[in-house]
Amino acid sequence: MGKLYDNHNHSQFSFDGAHASIEGAAKAAQEKGLSGICFTDHCDFFVPEMKAEFEALVPEVFDIEAQQEEIDRVSSLSGIRIFKGVELGLYKSCREQSRGFLSAGTFDEVIASIHYLDDTDPFFGGYYIGKDWKTAYGHYLETIYEELTALGDFDIMGHFDYVARYAPYPQASILYKDFPDIFDALLKYLAENGKSIEINTKTYQDYNGRTPVLDRNILSRFREFGGEGISIGSDSHNPERIGDKFRHFEEYVKSCGFGYTVHYENRKPVFSEI
Repeated sequence: MGKLYDNHNHSQFSFDGAHASIEGAAKAAQEKGLSGICFTDHCDFFVPEMKAEFEALVPEVFDIEAQQEEIDRVSSLSGIRIFKGVELGLYKSCREQSRGFLSAGTFDEVIASIHYLDDTDPFFGGYYIGKDWKTAYGHYLETIYEELTALGDFDIMGHFDYVARYAPYPQASILYKDFPDIFDALLKYLAENGKSIEINTKTYQDYNGRTPVLDRNILSRFREFGGEGISIGSDSHNPERIGDKFRHFEEYVKSCGFGYTVHYENRKPVFSEI
């Protein structure tokens, strides 16, 4: 088995990471046998009205300097490698703010994700109203493509199947065969520009009796386009989830024809042989 890095984690610097100190999470990662951990706290410049009251006291743009100082402090005490990252939530009206934020920080890794679209948050369910499963999933994928290509400055495409977690439909998984055109455009863009796909292990668990699965055809198609980077992240918000299902997905990646997983150091990909 190769070295494993958890590339997607939230700490006390995320609005929803109050139970995850950087020091505690680093200790948990070391105890679980990981080689490194990256803290990718939330940065979303747009918050839909449906969340405004819920998060009135917890802004979603974290303190870069404070986060990075704490990582430096814990790194000096820890026996595990710790990296500085951000999960940048993309939204069309906030593109310039996103670019400015990236220029102000020194990151090892940037995950680009879609959390909100059409002034809604899928987590709260409003996004799905009036949409069948194919419209809801397809529009989400199209939005990912539009915003990733507009930004350009990122390393990893975050949880492309986030929208499936909270969906009310029997179709729990996003499959290549249902959206071949948009997947081809998206995967080709990522491959040709040296970007990585995230396997977000938080997605592949039970949500109200539905368990999304990762379609191997998506990974295989990415490889056909010349894609190399497969990043594994737990999307942890507490130490218990760090490294969850990593060995399983390492073998899954290998079965799709990849010989490596990836993590990032100073915005450069570092590959670990499986």
